[in-house]
Amino acid sequence: MYKIGLSYSLDADGAGPLIRNPLLDLLQAVRSQGSISGAAKALQLSYRHVWGELKRWEQELGQPLLHWEKGQRARLSEFGDKLLWSERQAQARLAPQIEALRAALQRSFAIAFDEQAHVLTFHASHDDALSTLREHVGAAPDTATLHLDIRFVGSVDAIAALNEGRCIMAGFHTLPDAGVGSLAERTYKPLLQPGQHKLIGFATRTQGLMVRSGNPLGIASLSDLARTHARFVNRARGTGTRLLLDELLARDGIAASRIVGHATTEPSHAAVAQAIASGQADAGLGIEAAARARGLDFVPLLTEDYHFVCLKSALDEPPVAALRAVLASAAWQQALGALPGYQPSHSGQVRSLTQVLPWWRFPQARRQRAKAPR
Repeated sequence: MYKIGLSYSLDADGAGPLIRNPLLDLLQAVRSQGSISGAAKALQLSYRHVWGELKRWEQELGQPLLHWEKGQRARLSEFGDKLLWSERQAQARLAPQIEALRAALQRSFAIAFDEQAHVLTFHASHDDALSTLREHVGAAPDTATLHLDIRFVGSVDAIAALNEGRCIMAGFHTLPDAGVGSLAERTYKPLLQPGQHKLIGFATRTQGLMVRSGNPLGIASLSDLARTHARFVNRARGTGTRLLLDELLARDGIAASRIVGHATTEPSHAAVAQAIASGQADAGLGIEAAARARGLDFVPLLTEDYHFVCLKSALDEPPVAALRAVLASAAWQQALGALPGYQPSHSGQVRSLTQVLPWWRFPQARRQRAKAPR
């Protein structure tokens, strides 16, 4: 059984069939011209190339395509005739779908040729507000020229992708009071350099424990997870939420081994919520919006900052400037505030690492106290 693969071309005039296949083009030319040399001339190819391709395809398909008779007019074999017939049938039957696919591709590629359009590549920790932002940008008439290409990965992987040049913007989240010596400092500080990276304000969001409707186990804290032996579902290593959980467990003196299911992971807040809603788990750490969307109860634990970060050199690039304008708009901030657990925070403002992240801010405060007159 042979599989069918589709390809497309970018042509200035768009002439010719909507879908073409080089073998079928060869067979059609041989049939219409009556010879391999005539087919080669019609296709503006060499005789040797056409002859070689026909022989190669015969070997590939295991079927004769032509009657190879010296001194006779070139004729397609029965198999060659059936190939052409099948292709015509498919083109006729699928013409509306093929045209719709072509039109969709053309609309997508029109962005590449539109000098006013901008695509911003984004690697970011999973977040419902980012999905809403992408929809907001795509639907608003005044932001139609900005397109967000978002890939959800862990916070650490997102910043690594930024540093390796695989995206323009990264998204990660931290506790506002994760200071010197914290797990957040040990994880993020090596990846971010003051003067090289700049933060762009985005939002605060509430993280907490997602539990089954009615909270049947009476879970109100992380210590209750250990006490009740609740089945927990975690996030993968390298994600900001996994980092947050480990930070909180260490802060409360709770060993990870006491959390049933600590090694069980899901790839997103939505997946954690679904695991709880389906009865596979009793609790998981995540955002309020994901819990509410699946009818779960939510036990708020803390409010964290969600940051965007880019290289300082990218601040004046059109996609970044366009994004900052959207974030600062009243329409976006209203849409963000409507999401459970979210509030705008310095939206669209450029901020320095040392101004925002506490592991740089705390030493600076100590230096200032040391210089103060006694």
